[in-house]
Amino acid sequence: MVAQEYTVDLNKPLVFQVGHLGEAYQEWVHQPIVSKEGPRFFASDFWESLTRTVWWAIPSIWLPVVCFSVSRSIKMGHTIPQVALVVVTGIFMWTLVEYTLHRFLFHIKTKSYWANTAHYLLHGCHHKHPMDGLRLVFPPAATAVLLYPFWNFVKLLSTPTTTPALFGGGLLGYVMYDCTHYYLHHGQPAKGAPHNLKKYHLNHHFRVQDKGFGITSDLWDRVFGTLPPKKAPAKIK
Repeated sequence: MVAQEYTVDLNKPLVFQVGHLGEAYQEWVHQPIVSKEGPRFFASDFWESLTRTVWWAIPSIWLPVVCFSVSRSIKMGHTIPQVALVVVTGIFMWTLVEYTLHRFLFHIKTKSYWANTAHYLLHGCHHKHPMDGLRLVFPPAATAVLLYPFWNFVKLLSTPTTTPALFGGGLLGYVMYDCTHYYLHHGQPAKGAPHNLKKYHLNHHFRVQDKGFGITSDLWDRVFGTLPPKKAPAKIK
């Protein structure tokens, strides 16, 4: 007797359904549904609310933290040009973190129930519903949890007086990344670099999903050889 394939009911909360897809999950999650209205994740209104974030919450919450962190290094005796250089270094460091997470964690291959479920929550939902405007940026509660290990990581790379500025630069890089990511999906940039970057990212969603992992730039895709082929670029309006 052949086992019947599991079918996801899009009219019901999705999170605890997708794990049942098993090995079929990877194919299912990379068949995007283009709609600005996202699906329901959880039956619980509380847990559902934690999955939805307006884009402007990211700069509103984290830019004050960036300013506070950077000001600490200034108060510890560093000049503004010195601190600015450290902040730029932090932003550059974030671009590599961005690429690494996107390539090796967000696009990890899964097939077990809990691995599929975790992947869907982390990134799979974005590929399935790429135009869901309330699930394009990372929820602040989750970011707050991750900032502690990020702070400790930065401490290993820096001195006590430059750690706050380097941390602030990395966090600023994250804010730039999340806001850029939202804009690439919902903005309408004119011709030029922003327009090309939008094409580049939508190409990752709709044509070559295992290439083009950079969001704010294609720098690390060029360095590590993951540029998508230039043939037949994705069309955008």
